[in-house]
Amino acid sequence: MIKLLHTADWHIGQTFFDYPRKAEHLHFLGWLRDQIRQQGVDVLLIAGDVFDTPNPSADSQKMFYKFLREITTDNSALQVVVIAGNHDSAARLEAPNPLLEEMNITIKGIVKRTADGLIDYQRLIVPLTKDGEVAAWCMAVPYLRQGDYPEAESYPLGVKAMYEALLQEVLKVRQPNQAIVAMGHLHAAGGIVSENDRSERTIVGGEECVSPDAFSNEIVYTALGHLHRGQQVCGREEVRYAGAPLPMSFAEKNYKQSVALVEIEGAAVTKIEKLLYDAPVKVLSIPNEAKPLEEVLEEIDKLPEGEITETSPYLEVKVLITEPEPSLRNRIEEALKTKSVRLARLGAVQVGRDAESKTFTYEELQAITPMEIARMEFEKQFGGEEMPETMKNLLQSVIQEIEHEDISN
Repeated sequence: MIKLLHTADWHIGQTFFDYPRKAEHLHFLGWLRDQIRQQGVDVLLIAGDVFDTPNPSADSQKMFYKFLREITTDNSALQVVVIAGNHDSAARLEAPNPLLEEMNITIKGIVKRTADGLIDYQRLIVPLTKDGEVAAWCMAVPYLRQGDYPEAESYPLGVKAMYEALLQEVLKVRQPNQAIVAMGHLHAAGGIVSENDRSERTIVGGEECVSPDAFSNEIVYTALGHLHRGQQVCGREEVRYAGAPLPMSFAEKNYKQSVALVEIEGAAVTKIEKLLYDAPVKVLSIPNEAKPLEEVLEEIDKLPEGEITETSPYLEVKVLITEPEPSLRNRIEEALKTKSVRLARLGAVQVGRDAESKTFTYEELQAITPMEIARMEFEKQFGGEEMPETMKNLLQSVIQEIEHEDISN
């Protein structure tokens, strides 16, 4: 039997609304190190987005490579396979490969081509070993950019052709008792995306959703990264996202963070188990739906008192307003002075009183123009109909006249 541990989307180096998350990432890596030892893991699969940016800080890189050294020192037989995600620099991530391969660590970020221009499929096939013998084969496919996959009519079809071609290569060498595993960093059709999380959404022209059919039934387990919610795809238990170990946005506040432990016996998966991780810092939103300022202040008053520490929750405050409120931020900050929370986002500020009101962050609201407010109100009143040009011109002339008077005074 061989045990795989599947994780992804660490986003090391991320700041949460300007708050650094180093302590949170160190906590997760410490927990993961313990799980690898306690569960007797043979192979660690990291399915992309190791870092939050293509140019991670020296401190972020040190954290990652120190973790790799520690886990391979503690577990001499451990094998690690890493693929690059869309947030990673493929070349940067691969650069230490000559050193890491001595530690039984393989990183795949770049899809290379042979001298005659063909995709080098062999380079993306990694044998997974147990006790010196090949127990499974891994198709380690990094995030695919335009030109990385076989020629096809669309991105999803190109990705599917990539996995099909790799599978044919693996079938040439694998033995009947050896399993086939796939890795990928992509948006699988049917996967649940975090609300308002741009990092999970469109990555290739808006048509990036890959059908789960891309993963043949010959593949006993597909370890995916990119979507931050741990989940199986379209009811296929063996095709799944591990999810991010830390909530990456307030839309993820109710997610249960985890990694996936997969046991393979011969050429079949015998067990898939989610190992839940209790992230040390919570994210809170008050209220659940935007309310007038006075009601929001009442809810703030119920928050726990205490000093702010590196484990204090991140807080999003949502206020419903119908007109500009210059003292809004000051009143919120004053109410939070003695509370053991960190204000990260004053958001979901709405213009209007009904369910069709448009939502803004506080910062966006500060920058909105009178013309934009008038245009949105017109569209709301007239079922989405665009404001006539004559009315726009008339309003603009009035606005300019008022602004001129303000300057003169």
